[in-house]
Amino acid sequence: MDVLKEWWGMVAGLFTFIGGLIVWAVRLENMGHGNAAEIRRLWRQREEDLHAQREAREATNRLIAEKHQEQSEQLRELRADIKALLHRAS
Repeated sequence: MDVLKEWWGMVAGLFTFIGGLIVWAVRLENMGHGNAAEIRRLWRQREEDLHAQREAREATNRLIAEKHQEQSEQLRELRADIKALLHRAS
């Protein structure tokens, strides 16, 4: 009994340290799970952003193609008009 009276502070400190270590480990594990969930959310967001970017790029490319086709038609008409004017002049 005398040993317990003599070392009670050390035993209490050891139990407190072990308890604190367990609490720290549980909190660390919880943060790890939270970080993993955040990483998954960021990857999903990245996929959504890439999909939206791809759609926007395709829409822009379609618009450019339409404008290019319109310009080609206008140039074709302009060439035909120039040829007709040159043919009349000669």
